[in-house]
Amino acid sequence: MLLATMDTNFKVDKVLTVILPNMPVPQAPQHIKNCPPATRIFHGRQAILQKMHQYFKKEAGTQENFLLHGLGGAGKTEIGLKFIKESASIFTDIFLIDSSTVTTIETGLKNIATTKGVGDSFQDALQWLNSKPDEWLLFFDNADDPKIDLNKYFPQCNHGNIIMTSRNPGLRVYAGSHSAVSDMEESDAVDLLLHSAAQDTTDPNKAIAAEIVKVLCYLPLAIIQAGAFISKSGRLDGYLALYATNKTRLLSQKAAQSHDNYAWTVYTTWQISFDQLTQQAQTFLQLCSFLHYQGISEDMFKNAAGYIFGPSSPSKKELQMPLDVLSQFSDPSGIWDPLCFMDVTSEIRAYSLITFHSEQNLLSVHPLVHDWTRSTVPDRGDHRCM
Repeated sequence: MLLATMDTNFKVDKVLTVILPNMPVPQAPQHIKNCPPATRIFHGRQAILQKMHQYFKKEAGTQENFLLHGLGGAGKTEIGLKFIKESASIFTDIFLIDSSTVTTIETGLKNIATTKGVGDSFQDALQWLNSKPDEWLLFFDNADDPKIDLNKYFPQCNHGNIIMTSRNPGLRVYAGSHSAVSDMEESDAVDLLLHSAAQDTTDPNKAIAAEIVKVLCYLPLAIIQAGAFISKSGRLDGYLALYATNKTRLLSQKAAQSHDNYAWTVYTTWQISFDQLTQQAQTFLQLCSFLHYQGISEDMFKNAAGYIFGPSSPSKKELQMPLDVLSQFSDPSGIWDPLCFMDVTSEIRAYSLITFHSEQNLLSVHPLVHDWTRSTVPDRGDHRCM
């Protein structure tokens, strides 16, 4: 887990229950127990936290649903946990549900029903929540699979509260409010690196740390991994030189000692999302890694398709990779199909591996994702399409 300051046994004014699938839950807990292990450090994200605090100050008679969405490794779960710590006293019950699969969701809800003595199915839990007009909170964490109909597991009532964390921005349709969790502010990123690296916050150290977090594009998980490595080596000033020649190893390496128990490294986090994509979407994202990471437009691919499939097209075997991508966006006669382009890009956006900027009608890829994606491309010598 990333970026949370959370004592998992902190006392609250009211009874809180945290439900985790396949884990024993006390019948009347007075503390939050079995919470996901959290880091001892939390920096920044005050604007998002303030937005959440304001949103959940509501009038009776409404159900409030809030979505935290963004790239894997951005710290969505920890923002949710931080908010829960700060606001626990306003909720009558808090239920944390692993939402990575249908099985974990239904198991989590079933455990609510069992713990409350109202049944033994997820439907029983939903019925109980529907009939309980209190300020309960359901925290659907890691709801990343766009194929899951998450709304099916929401109590259909005008009370209660829901927080979702997801890589899928499409879940905004279920949220009354949302926040995109992106890169950190520089000052917060510097503080996070120095704390996770166990380095003094001196001005010289801050200057070096500022250069490091800039190279890491202010991504929380990358910063925590760098901090863990630096704390082991004891040298802040040597990290950039190592990173320049060992980027893949450093971003793939899980430290033995770290401030969090997050199971994945930066690169494995993205690999898991990448593996969920269709072959067409994977190849499209790989092709984007040979463009600039910003300002990617549909017209670029449309024009390239017109050139490759036109009368003066170059040798086809030299351009197999772009052919694989562009052929899926054109019919047999070479006519561009914008709906196919939309389908593929929407699939990738559902995992936050690419971002759509509606104002400019452009796509962009996070710089670190951009670099990582290029490393997944076999060296076939056919990447010259644009």
